[in-house]
Amino acid sequence: MTVYLVGAGPGDPGLLTRRGAQLLSKADVVIYDRLVHRSLLALAPEGAAMVDVGKQPGSDSGARQDEINRLLVEHGAQAHTVVRLKGGDPFLFGRGGEEVDVLAQAGIPWEVVPGVTSATAVPAAAGIPVTHRGLASSVTVVTGQVGDGSEASRVDWDALAMLDGTLVILMGMGTRAEIALALQRGGKSPDTPVAVIEKGTMPSQQVIRTTLRDLGAVALGSPAVIVVGPVAALGEVAAPAAGPLAGRTVVVTRAAPRAKGLVELLHQAGARVIELPLTAQAPPSDGGAALRSAAAGVAGFEWIVFTSANAVHQLLGELRDARALGAAKVAAVGPASAEALRMAGIEPDLVPAEYSARALVESFPARTGERPGTVLFPSADLAPMTIPDGLAEKGWSVARVEAYRTVDVDTPDTELLDDAARADAVTFTATSSVRAYLSLRRPDGSPQVVPPLVVCIGPTTAEHARAMGLSGVVEAWGASASGMVEVLVHHLAGHGDDAS
Repeated sequence: MTVYLVGAGPGDPGLLTRRGAQLLSKADVVIYDRLVHRSLLALAPEGAAMVDVGKQPGSDSGARQDEINRLLVEHGAQAHTVVRLKGGDPFLFGRGGEEVDVLAQAGIPWEVVPGVTSATAVPAAAGIPVTHRGLASSVTVVTGQVGDGSEASRVDWDALAMLDGTLVILMGMGTRAEIALALQRGGKSPDTPVAVIEKGTMPSQQVIRTTLRDLGAVALGSPAVIVVGPVAALGEVAAPAAGPLAGRTVVVTRAAPRAKGLVELLHQAGARVIELPLTAQAPPSDGGAALRSAAAGVAGFEWIVFTSANAVHQLLGELRDARALGAAKVAAVGPASAEALRMAGIEPDLVPAEYSARALVESFPARTGERPGTVLFPSADLAPMTIPDGLAEKGWSVARVEAYRTVDVDTPDTELLDDAARADAVTFTATSSVRAYLSLRRPDGSPQVVPPLVVCIGPTTAEHARAMGLSGVVEAWGASASGMVEVLVHHLAGHGDDAS
């Protein structure tokens, strides 16, 4: 029974620490802030309680913090593992110290997992070193509050103006004009270089270079980091990103744990990745009763057909070991399900040359004899009827069993939707993700914008996307993560024909 205060990093979900990801993967409760990237929530187990305690700008933060403290104590006293997920680092303007005090007073064990702070990471992502030999030998991080408030009154802007190093201001966009005047009154030159970085480390990052004189006129929003000092003039000639997809942005709609391979390959190709998980996998509607029954009699089937790695995991999880399959043969629709079988010590008897349900049916042997053969098909609840209908036409009796359900996740926040709308491409690995994407609605009720290039993992998903009215649809080369990246490179790196 422990509460872990985990730093989620400055924005890019890839900057979460390995320790933070490990704790999220076994959390019973996740209590998260407004600026936490929503794709990180998909790292938590199915069934974990998600508690949104994000404070909106202008709200009564003091009263809201009292409620957060109460929730930490309440869940910490009941749950085995509670992750308090906080943007940046928990102890840098994150009120982590206050939350630790409350937990300690309640006798609840706690641990802090430091996070990558935006104070240094966001300038670094813009090519700005907060310290630089000959320019800045020190860096000071302050909150950007100015006025009569009790906390703001403790910021001595006159003293800060006398420093020769770098000044990094967090949460200062609302008071940037007042900050500029206060620093100039304290003796800072109006020509002092300033950099304002909005949504740092994210695909939508924007950087404006200015001076202290003109800081108040900068028209960027929050979250943003303000860097004041000579180093703010550095980084204009940043090295271009490497890779064939450099400068391109790709939306990945698969949930974070299963999207890891695709995201890593996209990063290696130089792409900016927006993780926009739309669906999650949930237990069967009957609690797994039908799957357990099928597993008990699995040796009585002549064939078992798998069209997803998760179906492999779910069925084999109900068996003692692979020997329980007896003489049953096994078919896998593609490399992911085939690899899941091999990891369990099972070599599939059939993997079609084209990785699709249709190709699996075409390559499946026809049943000969007076009675239909028996096939077990553990699948998602939304899996199309291609396998059952196609095999039935070839003389097989197919027992379709729900191994898991595909459910929609909470609607992504507006910022993520905006980023996705500006992307160069979107990827879909299942028909359920296509449906979920097209059901998204923006705050004004309008449908979510679809990027011009739509890459689908196989023909079934591609056909569904076209049937739903999408244009620019192409299929991956090989129905795999690497195949999706290859076709993205082909179409986005300047060599591809028009998508069709």
